[in-house]
Amino acid sequence: MSQCDELLALLMEAVKQQAAPGGEEKQIPVGVSNRHVHLSQSDLDRLFGPGHTLEKMKDLSQPGQYACKETVTVCGPKGVIEKVRILGPVRSQTQVEILAADCFKLGVKAPIRLSGDLDGTPGVTLVGPKGSVQTEKGVMIAQRHIHMHPKDAEKFGVHDCQWVDLQVDGLRGGVLKNTVIRVTGESALECHVDTEEANALGLGSASSVRIV
Repeated sequence: MSQCDELLALLMEAVKQQAAPGGEEKQIPVGVSNRHVHLSQSDLDRLFGPGHTLEKMKDLSQPGQYACKETVTVCGPKGVIEKVRILGPVRSQTQVEILAADCFKLGVKAPIRLSGDLDGTPGVTLVGPKGSVQTEKGVMIAQRHIHMHPKDAEKFGVHDCQWVDLQVDGLRGGVLKNTVIRVTGESALECHVDTEEANALGLGSASSVRIV
């Protein structure tokens, strides 16, 4: 079989699976995340001034979450990354989610973690227009995960904290192992991957994946 025939076969299989009965019901929309920062109110005050309120730029897919107009500079032992977007609302602890390649630029060893799991993570310096903050922890590479409402979890036959594998169709597709289910009553169905994972597999904001 020629290379063109192989590519055509892959495309036909992808179309076939999308068109299969119940296929759309099994699809999970994809959300692609770039590096970003979640701030505590105390750190927000130090970076942008006492009593500062985050200014919403746009809503995100998860209810109540939004991208802010504010950005910060992230500084590590070896380098800096400017204009890193802040996501709101404020949290109890500051968290910095970066990409694997950012670790080399900043000079930090960030572990792969789920949001909120900060123990044992390194810190960095954050610089804003009114000051700077040296965090003791909170730098991580986000573990890919799927947000689900309890009704979604029931529909897919999964539970909170379960690890699943995902099928990604297309010419650059493959299987994404070790994807964590996160179930809350405030969640909207969406699989979150970072830009490096998305680029490697040809995923975008209009893409979808399936649990296998």
